[in-house]
Amino acid sequence: MLRNETWTWHFDSPAAAIWPVLADTARFNEAAALPKHDIEETPGADGSVSFVGRVKVGPLVLTWDDFPANWIDGRWFSHQRRFRNGPFRSMTATLRLSPEGTGSRGDYTLEVETANILGDASVALGFFSSTRRKFTRLAESAREFAAGRRTIAFDMPPPHLPFGARERAMEAVGRIDADPLGHGLAQRLADYVLQSQEVDLWTIRPLRLARQWGIPDRHAVELCLDAVKHGLLRLRWDLLCPRCQVGKVSVSTLDQLPKGAHCSSCNIDYGRDYTKNIELAFHPAQAIRPIASGQYCLYGPLSTPHVKAQITLQPGERRQEPIDLDHGIYRLRTIEPGGEAIVDWSGDAGFPVIVIDGQAVVAGEPSPSGTLALENRGDRPRTAVLEERAWARDALTAHRATTLQAFRDLFTEEVLRPGDDVEIDSVTLMFTDLKGSTALYDRIGDTEAYVLVREHYALIGAAVRECDGTVVKTIGDAVMASFLNPADAFRCGVRIQDAFAVYNAASGKEPVIIKLGFHTGRCISVTLNNRLDYYGSAANMAARLQDRSQGEDIVLSMAAAGDPALAPLLADYAPVVEEAALKGFPNPVAYYRVTAEMLAARRAARLQSQQGK
Repeated sequence: MLRNETWTWHFDSPAAAIWPVLADTARFNEAAALPKHDIEETPGADGSVSFVGRVKVGPLVLTWDDFPANWIDGRWFSHQRRFRNGPFRSMTATLRLSPEGTGSRGDYTLEVETANILGDASVALGFFSSTRRKFTRLAESAREFAAGRRTIAFDMPPPHLPFGARERAMEAVGRIDADPLGHGLAQRLADYVLQSQEVDLWTIRPLRLARQWGIPDRHAVELCLDAVKHGLLRLRWDLLCPRCQVGKVSVSTLDQLPKGAHCSSCNIDYGRDYTKNIELAFHPAQAIRPIASGQYCLYGPLSTPHVKAQITLQPGERRQEPIDLDHGIYRLRTIEPGGEAIVDWSGDAGFPVIVIDGQAVVAGEPSPSGTLALENRGDRPRTAVLEERAWARDALTAHRATTLQAFRDLFTEEVLRPGDDVEIDSVTLMFTDLKGSTALYDRIGDTEAYVLVREHYALIGAAVRECDGTVVKTIGDAVMASFLNPADAFRCGVRIQDAFAVYNAASGKEPVIIKLGFHTGRCISVTLNNRLDYYGSAANMAARLQDRSQGEDIVLSMAAAGDPALAPLLADYAPVVEEAALKGFPNPVAYYRVTAEMLAARRAARLQSQQGK
């Protein structure tokens, strides 16, 4: 017997505000007190993967074929299960959101096909009515949350915590609060760990916390790193699949990372990319909040928020769906192994038709405006995927983590295996040096020079940290620092020269003159002298540019200056183009210099502006 019911909910917020709550199917299912289940992934002869779910309900172990959800971002989703045993033969849940005045309307349809007399009795005795009451209560919570009238999406029963967990958490809060890296956020993090839904705690991403809490990214990362040191959190390194973006290999230390992995969900082998798919993630310490394994939903829309559409097409099927897309770069692919296409969509024409032709995925002619057209020319079902080309939006990559000073300070033991190295597509390396240090030591003596050098290191280290960089190493009086991007390095350079201008004016000592240069380029990261280091032409270029510095200025490469984020900052400093032969490079190299005079003029202008206020 096939039965279905549709429940209509009305929201005073637009669909864009409701979608992130109701389409987060794992969160919704946990709030509905549905049991966790296990998923077994089995590759097929054609490269596809079948998903079989299992859950124990009383004495019965239910088994079903689980099919990846279909959806159009912000509009609808549908998820089907076909049971191999139990009272039901199949179950399909579908949510459709549509505008309604200034708000929106949600139509939730639950379709059930019973398999036997037990299923018929379950329906007759109130399966639909009890599910309607439960889901409607959650929809009402979603309405209040989206409208800003409640702080959490769904009410949850208090989690079961180990004996003494709260006391241990409060002890950790006290220790974190005593550190500057906690930024006064320890209690908020502890509350998050002790009170949040499990779906929030499987993978705690500090960049997501930063966005949700409205705090700087670095503060959130430093907070989580410090929480690991004090026993509130644990860290792990996830090797993410480049297709589904799920971590298929997790290790507790960086030196355990393999060079590749297999994704059973996508049935592909893939390699590691230090800048893209190695993620530093966090989860609660076992003694604070143990999180059991299992799933509440298989890859719902909010599990992969970069995917804007996911639709299964039967052989020969053509389909057209309304969709809201911003111009930008997108990837077209299928869930099943096969080809892909990159689309840089702009202009007035509609988005290209997604054409699946055997293993190939290609961009066809423009779809009608405001729609997404899809076509499967093959002889087997394929699931088309349209995703934003934004790799792991909230992932704290290994590259980003290791260019933060807090990581270097707290986790000195986190290094690559001896002999292992990873390629870095782009890193910004800065070198500084104390100008005329030998003559300075002769004038003031070793004791005073030692104090001065320590103060000089402290000023540079503080500037590097505040600009989201890290000190890689010191070499005599020189400092090597790394940054994720050139804009941060330039801000750091300005901060360093400003700091020493103030220091020299107030110290009454010999003036400290800093030479400084930086470059952006490719290199490899290796373990040298028990620390993560950088090696290659990028490091050599940065060192040679520092040699060209005259002191109290900033020298930077053309490659660094070409970064789009740095260009508007650099324009305010009227850099001068110069060229010189650099040791180790065959041809003369052009570079930019921001002169000491320009930096002094900018300092004076800022001071005058502050005094005017």
